[in-house]
Amino acid sequence: MLTLLLTMDIGTNIKRIREAKNLSQKEVIAAIDMGAAQYSRIEGGKTEPSVSTLERIAKALGVQLTELFAAEELLDVNSQDKTLMERVRLIDSLSEEEQQALFTMLDAFVGKKKLKDTLASVLQDV
Repeated sequence: MLTLLLTMDIGTNIKRIREAKNLSQKEVIAAIDMGAAQYSRIEGGKTEPSVSTLERIAKALGVQLTELFAAEELLDVNSQDKTLMERVRLIDSLSEEEQQALFTMLDAFVGKKKLKDTLASVLQDV
């Protein structure tokens, strides 16, 4: 089995990195131009940030996007998880313009799925 650094709690990682760099929430919020309540929900794991938001946070923290996904401990993962992390690493190797285009597309797909799920839920309640 493959071993890979991975975590499901991005908010915890963001907070851990921010504190390790001795940055306050206010400093990060100012750098990414986001409301304090929204940023707090991200760090608290109460909301799922978009890929473009994660990119802005990573840039403000001075880390690669992949570091927001890295765990402090090693976990055994399957090949599908390994493929995902390889793709995230490849995204980091793209130019900033290419990353922005990719993140815009990903945000659009995620937004479409959330809208579809919401509409399905509403129609189911009717």
